[in-house]
Amino acid sequence: MSDSNENTRAGRSHGNLSRRRLLQGTAGAVGAALASAGIYELVDGIAKPPDRPAAGADSPTIQEQYILQNEQVVMVDGSGVKSSNGTIAVRVPPLHDHVITARLNVPANAKALQEAQHHFESALLDVERQFPPTPTGVAITVAWGLPYFHHYIPALGKTSGFFKAGTRYPEYLPVDLMTSKTEGHTVYALQEARTFPSDQPPPGFGPVRLEQNDVAVLLRSDSLANVKAAQNVLFGSGSTQAGSLFKVTSIRYGFSGGGFYGQQGLPSKLALAAGIPGAQSIPRQAQGFLGFATTLDSNMGPGNIANLETLPGLTDQWPNGYFKQGTTMHLSHLFQDLVTWYGRNFPHYADRVQAMLQPGLSPAPAPGTLALQPPGQSEAEVAQGVQRYHAYGHTGSMSQVDSTTSPTTSNYGKAYPTGTTIPVRGDFDTLDNPFHYTSDPTADHYSEKKAAGLHFISFQPTIGIFNRVRLAMDGHYPDMTLPVAPRSPHAGINSVLHTTHRQNYLVPPRRHRSFPLAEFLV
Repeated sequence: MSDSNENTRAGRSHGNLSRRRLLQGTAGAVGAALASAGIYELVDGIAKPPDRPAAGADSPTIQEQYILQNEQVVMVDGSGVKSSNGTIAVRVPPLHDHVITARLNVPANAKALQEAQHHFESALLDVERQFPPTPTGVAITVAWGLPYFHHYIPALGKTSGFFKAGTRYPEYLPVDLMTSKTEGHTVYALQEARTFPSDQPPPGFGPVRLEQNDVAVLLRSDSLANVKAAQNVLFGSGSTQAGSLFKVTSIRYGFSGGGFYGQQGLPSKLALAAGIPGAQSIPRQAQGFLGFATTLDSNMGPGNIANLETLPGLTDQWPNGYFKQGTTMHLSHLFQDLVTWYGRNFPHYADRVQAMLQPGLSPAPAPGTLALQPPGQSEAEVAQGVQRYHAYGHTGSMSQVDSTTSPTTSNYGKAYPTGTTIPVRGDFDTLDNPFHYTSDPTADHYSEKKAAGLHFISFQPTIGIFNRVRLAMDGHYPDMTLPVAPRSPHAGINSVLHTTHRQNYLVPPRRHRSFPLAEFLV
């Protein structure tokens, strides 16, 4: 986000007041926001739908909500375009990503919650009867925040194969065994969101907002019409729809990719259409605003590795946890300053490669998006790089922390070599400022003026893992801190990011996705 845009945000004109009043949380305003996609209506006319493998009618529906079924992997060349000579495997993300966050509009008693549980599950099944749970249909992920468990599930009234009657919040939540051992007390896989050393909202925004939503619903598809239809079922106001259960707090729209087949990608096309400062510098086929392929197959956790129970010793959900086949999710929003990225701080291609990967690399100039395999660094190698170059790279700083540190066999018998990535990224670019809709436009600093941003989503077995990875991005490790200011241009990409919102969620398995644990209330 450019300095001029930041000043605009800090001194926003009164011309937006009528729009703000319209935005504030009425059912009509939510319905209008869900029905309209604004500039995102352009996506289906710009991007060629990826050539996904067909989903068979008898394909099993897996329990992991966060895993994209029938996801396409293509081999691309150094410019990020599919090629018969391509050597880099990249997962092709859905073109459309929508997140709706909400608080519940349900009384905090067993009868009301159990009725809501059945109502919402019925709506989810209605969507799945219309569309397969894949990018060619609509992939749905329902995630629940700590406020839901704290307020609505204070204690379990029934004994089950999972819990004793009387188990109180938070004792029924998955336990993060590794962090608990390190810290000497019980730490749960789902933790409250926190801020990090490099977090800095734009001027005039105030502190990072640590959100307190009850639920977040992520919808992913190659078709905007499919996403709209799903939203209508889940958040519409009809008697067979589920919108009456929720008070929507935000609607977040975005996109990714579109250029893997050689045409102009969505980040370049939409940023130019919106008049974003610095848009002319985005590589033509880029997957994201910063010009890098973010879904390299080697940088995404394989299979079900991000499940709570897959890796031995991470949580207490193996072999028979209630949340087995679930995971945790981090959701945040940040602005990306393209003028500083492509101009002031990193004007040359090699500068951006070193900031994104690690210092000392000398890549040949490439006309397109950067699709290079990161070399991977140990913590000691990152420290040595700082001694030599007085800088570290974004990917390099995290590669040791987000991966297996030794050959590991999962609880399911799958062998993972050293260096296997654990988290699964689901982030996507946005022009929202900061959201498409907010029930509190003043606190969220809503503006109609488009801005380059990112809705960052990461799935991992525990929030403890996310925190360690995010701290490493700022040069903070359990046993040392790098002597580089975390917002310095020498600290990877941190100087061009402005974080505004954060929240952590628990993603149950599909069988418990609707109002988890409500069945144990009395």
